[in-house]
Amino acid sequence: MKQPVITPDKVKTLLDTRFIKVFDLQYEEGKHYYDASRHGLGDLTAIKSGEEFRAMSADAATCFVIVETPGDEPRLLLTYEYRYPTGQFLLSPPAGLMDPADRLEEEPVLVTARREIFEETGIRLQTDQRDDGLPQDRLFTVSPLVFSTPGMTDESNGLVCAVAHLSDFSSLTQKGAEGTECFDGFELLSREEAMKVLKDGRDKYGNYYSAYTWMALIYFVSDLWKA
Repeated sequence: MKQPVITPDKVKTLLDTRFIKVFDLQYEEGKHYYDASRHGLGDLTAIKSGEEFRAMSADAATCFVIVETPGDEPRLLLTYEYRYPTGQFLLSPPAGLMDPADRLEEEPVLVTARREIFEETGIRLQTDQRDDGLPQDRLFTVSPLVFSTPGMTDESNGLVCAVAHLSDFSSLTQKGAEGTECFDGFELLSREEAMKVLKDGRDKYGNYYSAYTWMALIYFVSDLWKA
């Protein structure tokens, strides 16, 4: 099947606001597809060449945060974050948009992840030598870029795993929330509890959750973070 080619002259801007834009992608004469994006026209994924596409960086970082404390089994740290389009607090992994300055760093998605984890959980990752007797924390990329819902948007996330060592959970806080962010506590799931949330397809309140939460759950229970 011939691949449609979308060139800049075939793209029409339908909505242009600070936080979201909507484009009409004319992929054939008289045929249109619509794309909601954070990108401006010049950086729209649909018009990138193959080489540009493979070299692009993610719009945000989603973080699989696993916490280890002395005398307890590892826990997956999730938050309850208010999601405006659903009107509910949803069980969610820490996540956030990549700042322009992050893109200038050697590993942009890890820089974003480190900041967002601190803002949303209070955990300041210590990946260098530490003097409190606990093991060094780990921070690494799981996948540099995955698309959210490419049927309607070109938004993407880099997936990052953080393994944090804490003496206890007293340092956890959501006071670093910024802008529209609104949180309502944490969930610290054991492997067995995470398996139940996976099998149920709902959180403990009976509510649904996002695909990124499913990714965090499956990554945790599969033990891939231990490799």
